[in-house]
Amino acid sequence: MAQRQPKPKGIPSTQFEQDLLDDIGQFYDDPIGYVMYAFTWGEGELADFDGPDEWQAEQLIRIANKFREDPETTIREATASGHGIGKGTETAWIILWAMSTRPHLNGVITANTTTQLTTKTWRELALWHKRAINGHWFDWSATSFKHVDHPETWFCSAIPNSEHNSEAFAGLHAQHVLLIFDEASAIPDVIWEVAEGAMTTAKAMWFVYGNPTKNTGRFRSCFAEDGHRWEHHQIDSRTCKMTNKKEIKEWEEAYGEDSDFFRVRVKGQFPRAGNMQFISSEWVDKCRNGEIPAEAWNLQPIVMGVDVARYGDDKTVIAVRQGRKLHELRKYREKNTMEVASLVVAAIKEWKKTSQLAAVFVDEIGIGAGVVDRLRMLGHDIIGVNAGSKPSDDKTYYNKRIEMWDRMRKWLRDGADITKDDPDLRISLIGIEYGFDDKERMRLERKKDMKKRGLDSPDEGDAIGFTFAEDVGDFQLTHFEPQEGFEPGDEDNG
Repeated sequence: MAQRQPKPKGIPSTQFEQDLLDDIGQFYDDPIGYVMYAFTWGEGELADFDGPDEWQAEQLIRIANKFREDPETTIREATASGHGIGKGTETAWIILWAMSTRPHLNGVITANTTTQLTTKTWRELALWHKRAINGHWFDWSATSFKHVDHPETWFCSAIPNSEHNSEAFAGLHAQHVLLIFDEASAIPDVIWEVAEGAMTTAKAMWFVYGNPTKNTGRFRSCFAEDGHRWEHHQIDSRTCKMTNKKEIKEWEEAYGEDSDFFRVRVKGQFPRAGNMQFISSEWVDKCRNGEIPAEAWNLQPIVMGVDVARYGDDKTVIAVRQGRKLHELRKYREKNTMEVASLVVAAIKEWKKTSQLAAVFVDEIGIGAGVVDRLRMLGHDIIGVNAGSKPSDDKTYYNKRIEMWDRMRKWLRDGADITKDDPDLRISLIGIEYGFDDKERMRLERKKDMKKRGLDSPDEGDAIGFTFAEDVGDFQLTHFEPQEGFEPGDEDNG
């Protein structure tokens, strides 16, 4: 391995640059050699680190061995793992090594969501770019990583995955090609299919990483029917240096070691129960694109659900549902309990004009309790709901929250009419995952665990879920005439 030189301050000298080029040129088939050379292990920010974790080193050595056996080989590496093992760091090293050793490389990096790509995968590259001894060779921006002297032909691009933008993953016909998929379980099959075209190039490299959340799809097939085409490995978070062992213990206690959640998020194993996505994307999209005839819902009672938040990223959401029709979602940020109570009162007054408002369910956990107390003080008949309380069916459900969501899931499965132009609602409904506890009861993923995956709290879904807290009975109106001029959703000025 070449001996790392100290990096000069200011503009590197001509001699330093020539020596650097000569040194890094030796690492074409030695990614771990580059990683050990390029960073000041044991110093500064890396004072507590002596090099890659064991699983990272093993992957880098496998890549080296394959290129030494056959310089024209293609690389296909699939890594399923638990949470927090250092996948972002590994992808940053691979990008830097490939860009440093392969002239005019073309690369595409993507992830399951834009948030995951920009705030985790691509941000990690920015951190290691600054630390690299040859970092001055490249420019990092929010969407690209380019060679300073050849930006048009020597680059990696950060491209959010989209079924409607699949052509962005085609056309990588350079001599050197790099593809990286992060959280690959959730990347649509069409993106995989288009990316396959790039692998016809000799020496192309394709790395896919992710929690093994689904028992179907292309990522799963890398470990099954397509396993002969992929070098595939599963990494247990408990074996890795950087994982939060306290958090893992908390997950074990919360979900159970043999639960699907623990299998996926810690052991890096695929779930027994199939897809961990709780609500099908297909069901939600059908409900967004289909209208339910008015006669199927207009004689049903109206139910309101309120999910309460105060400050931060979370939203307070008021949902109004009538049978299979979702009438509206009112969303608010950074409101205190008194303000939230006033907003709920306004919604109650408005919907009482229809004579069909049968129940108002309000989240009473945490600050929601203050909202419930205030509404009752004002004389409103409110039903407080504790999502963490015991469910009606405690043999099937872990708590009240999963019971409400399961009722909502069946509502969507059987066909509902929900807001069409609300992408946040769609993500809220389809983003949440589930597993089973040690008693084989269904349990929803916690909000804080969703946020660690780059997703927002499912406030819209929780608000609609509250409308399923209790059965409002078989109440039906045989005749209904709204007040003249009233349209649901109008602001109440009284």
